[in-house]
Amino acid sequence: MTAARDHGGGLDAAIAHYGGSRATWLDLSTGINPVPYPLPQFPADAWTALPDKAAFARLHDVARGFWGVPAGAGVIAATGASAIIAALPHVFPAGEVCIPGPTYNEHEAAFRAAGWTIGTVPRQALVAVHPNNPDGAVWSAADFTTQVTIIDESFCDVMPERSLVHLASRPNTVVLKSFGKFWGLAGLRLGFAIGDPAVIARLADLLGPWQVSGPALRIGAEALADPHWADATRARLVQDAHRLDQLVTAKGADLLGGTSLFRLYRVDDAAAWQDRLAQGHVWSRIFPYAGDWLRLGLPAPDRWAQVEAAL
Repeated sequence: MTAARDHGGGLDAAIAHYGGSRATWLDLSTGINPVPYPLPQFPADAWTALPDKAAFARLHDVARGFWGVPAGAGVIAATGASAIIAALPHVFPAGEVCIPGPTYNEHEAAFRAAGWTIGTVPRQALVAVHPNNPDGAVWSAADFTTQVTIIDESFCDVMPERSLVHLASRPNTVVLKSFGKFWGLAGLRLGFAIGDPAVIARLADLLGPWQVSGPALRIGAEALADPHWADATRARLVQDAHRLDQLVTAKGADLLGGTSLFRLYRVDDAAAWQDRLAQGHVWSRIFPYAGDWLRLGLPAPDRWAQVEAAL
C-alpha cells in the first residue's frame, strides 16, 4: 500500500479526534473558494448519456477564450488536475526532473512512480507550481530553459495577469489549470492541460475517452463563459484575504505569503495553533517540514465569527 502523502483536508480524522460533525466544522486546510460558482440546471441526458464530442469541443473552446490560449497550443480537460499530474510523466521519456520546493507533493510522487530521477538543478525537465503552494511564489517566462516544462497554474486564476499560458505553444510545454479551486467546486473534479499539441495528443491517449462527466462539462463551460463572475470573485477574495491577515497577525503570526485563496503564516508553534483552532472546530494546514508554518484558506461569508472565536 502506498503511504498517504501530506495534504490539506483530512477533516474526518479531525472530527474523530476533536468531536463535532461536518456541519459544525470549518475546513480552512485547503485553498478552495468558499463561495462556489452557482450550479446550472441539468437536462436529463446530462446524467444518462455518455458525453459527446460537441460537449467536449464547447468546453475546450470556452477554455481557450477564458485563458487566452495561444492558437498553436492544444487543450484537454480531465477529471481534475490531479489526473493530469499523474499521467504527464508517462508522456515523456523518463529522465531527470527538477521540482523546486517545498511545493505540491503530487508532482514528485508522480514522476517517481514513472521511473524519473528527481534532481536539484533544472537540466532536462522542470515542474514549476505558479503561484507556488504553499508560499505563493511566482515564476517568470525567463525561468524556463529546459527541454520539458510543466507549469502548474492551479491557483493562478486569482492573478490572471501573471499567467504564463502564452508559453503553452512551446515544444514539450504544458500548463495545468484546476477548476475546483477558484470556482469552488473541487468535488466536480475538473482540470485542464494546455500545451504542445503533440504532448496533449499523447496525454489524451493515456486518459482515454469520456474522461470528464457530462455534468462537469456543462458546469465548466458555463463558468468559463462567465467573466463577470470571475472578476467579482477576484475582488471579494482579495478583500477576504486581507481580513484574514488582520485577524491572524493580530494574534502574533507573521504573514509569509500565499494567494488570495490561501494564506501562509509563521507562528511560534504550528501544531499548537492547529490544536487551538481545532478546539473551535476550525481545521488548518500544518507542514511536516516546517514546524512554524500555518496555512489557512478563507471562510465562507457567514463563518467569520467562528474563525474569530477559535483564534
